[in-house]
Amino acid sequence: MSFLESVPAIRRIETTRSDLLAVDIVGMLTPADAENLFGLLEAAYALHPRIDVFVRLADYEGVEWTHIASETVEKGKAEATEHVGRCASVGEPNWIADVQGLFTPSLPVELKHFAAADEAAAWKWLGAQPLA
Repeated sequence: MSFLESVPAIRRIETTRSDLLAVDIVGMLTPADAENLFGLLEAAYALHPRIDVFVRLADYEGVEWTHIASETVEKGKAEATEHVGRCASVGEPNWIADVQGLFTPSLPVELKHFAAADEAAAWKWLGAQPLA
């Protein structure tokens, strides 16, 4: 499969809340997928000054961090600090500790990991449900 035929690793999930960005991350997250994710976040920030985020990891294979521009990561981190209230991660691996290490301890962002079997608890914590 060529680059143009590959299936995106970021898949948006429609929810009952307009101020919640929910996504599946499937397989390997490429630089193009990271740009897509940052674009989805920027669009959400444009509509809502504060948002929550739901991330479900499925067959997760990792991130190609070395190929993602450091400016992109820094901008994403700064915008998340300004706009994200809560972030739920569902599935493995539990990357919350790694993400918390990117931010200062006084971050206003609540990060919480849920096992795949506890996905319903993640949706409840965010006060939302996925739409069919």
